[in-house]
Amino acid sequence: MERVSAPVSDALRVREASLADAEAITELIESAYRGDVSRQGWTTEADLLDGQRTDVDAVRAALSRDDIRILIATRDDDRLARGPEVLLGCCQIERRPPHRAYFGSFAVRPDRQNLGMGKTLLAAAERKASALWQSRVMEMTVIAQRAELIAWYQRRGYELTGQTRPFPYDNERAGLPRRDDLHFVVLEKSL
Repeated sequence: MERVSAPVSDALRVREASLADAEAITELIESAYRGDVSRQGWTTEADLLDGQRTDVDAVRAALSRDDIRILIATRDDDRLARGPEVLLGCCQIERRPPHRAYFGSFAVRPDRQNLGMGKTLLAAAERKASALWQSRVMEMTVIAQRAELIAWYQRRGYELTGQTRPFPYDNERAGLPRRDDLHFVVLEKSL
């Protein structure tokens, strides 16, 4: 499967991830949501959850599926002379037939948040789901206590559906909750 890199802005590039990107994706997601480093950005869940957000095996499993794409964002000006790409953001889209897609695993490096990369990456994911699977609706779940994040999605056209989903308290792979009232709200947007 060919992984194409396309410019999204002057220097930002978004491409489909490969298995070789799994460790960098895992590190990025963990840094954006867990631990002290995540507190540099506004997407941290460190006050709500301890433990891991994902692991390399889960990322590799997602990358191996035909109905999932993980997109990664890099910036040309962050590339050292002939050095490795610097991963700045990522997200995952999953096909939900007949004409829906699910958006998740969204992360931007904490020290690079509030620069428009997240907005650009979200828009690229919407275009990809529409073009690749003819998705007409993008759906996502967000922890209900994340009011600022929900508002950010709403400013990008996502609407609360009124549906909720339980938090998987019995699954340590989802994190170790610091409160007993966590649950998800469902948002969606017509593409």
